[in-house]
This record gives sequence, C-alpha cells and structure tokens, in this order.
Amino acid sequence: MLGAKELMESRPDFDKIASFDQFNKYYWYREEMSQICKSLGLEYRGTKQELNHIIDEYFKGNLIKKSPRKKVKKQVENISLDSPLLECGFSFNAKFREYFAAVTGISPFKFTADMATAWRKVKSEKDGNFTIQDLLKVYYGQSDYAKYDHSVCQWNQFLKDFCADKNSGHYSNKLKVAAILWKEVRDSDKEKRYSDNLLRDYEDKIKDYRQ
Repeated sequence: MLGAKELMESRPDFDKIASFDQFNKYYWYREEMSQICKSLGLEYRGTKQELNHIIDEYFKGNLIKKSPRKKVKKQVENISLDSPLLECGFSFNAKFREYFAAVTGISPFKFTADMATAWRKVKSEKDGNFTIQDLLKVYYGQSDYAKYDHSVCQWNQFLKDFCADKNSGHYSNKLKVAAILWKEVRDSDKEKRYSDNLLRDYEDKIKDYRQ
C-alpha cells in the first residue's frame, strides 16, 4: 500500500514541470499555488482562478508581478448605466445590489460568478471603458467579456457525484470516503472526476468504512 509521502511524490515538484498543460494535470490547493507564485516573485494574492491564470502566463513568459493594493475609490453619487466601473467606486456591496435590483426589477438581487469574473478582468486590465451597462449584459448572458471557470469547483462536483452514486450508501462516513478517493485522484494524472470504478480501485483504502 502506498503511503501518503509516496502519493505526494506522484505529483512532481513545480520546478520539474515544463509546461502549463503538465501543471494542469494535477490538483493544486490555492495555498500551494499562492506559495509557488510568491517564490517566483509573482502576484500571489487572489482567487484560485486568478492564480491559475498567473501561472499560465508564467509558462508563456509573461511575468505578472505583485502590485501594490490601491485603497482610493472615487465615489460618484449619481450612478448611471454609463458609469465606468473603475470610476464609480463599484463593489459587490449593498449599495450596488440595491441599484441592480432597481434596474432589473429582481429583488433580492444576487451577483453572479460571471459578473465577479468580469469585475476581476476590469481591474486586472484597468479597463476604464467597461460600464454598469456592460456588467448588466454579463448578468443577462448577452456578453462574453468574461466567463467563470467552473473547473475550480472540481472537489465539490466530485463529492456531489459520489453522494449521488447509490454505492456510496454502503459506507458509514461518505465525506471521509469521498476525501480518501479524491486524494488519490487529485495526486494522480487521472481525470479529476468521480467514477464508481474508484470504489474498486481503492477498495483497500476505504474498506474500514464499509457498512
């Protein structure tokens, strides 16, 4: 039986990885990706999706350096559809939630993952032309300006699929069993998704939880 150390060794150290495609074969925690970026002198703050983009650019020869945080926000009292996000103090707060609720007629209004991705792009590219109207188009699915990468939710989907499998009912602690199987998949070059074949492949590791 492979020990934890040997399992981790199946995933090479970052400095042994030659391309982003190779890097993407393995699962990395956000904290690990942050440390990688920090060690390379790159921007290391942000979401897992943002760090993934920074590492992708690194392999292309584009170094996204750490930038100072900017606290200054220029507030515009009269927000309109033509207001550029970077000039109206935009934020995912109650003030703008109320504004979008009034514009869309949807209350309570909820910002979407695509809107959050678009806002990150606006900030990273310093896009001064992107307006409230443009963000509204993203909300309605009328714009491809930016799309949320749902692959960051691999573990959640893995757990959901495992629990949906009737075979998971044979185990006393579903979360623990799913975590054991996920660790095996995460640290291998297998596709990062659940399959009932995993129950057979790693039977020795989960047999203690079988009812």
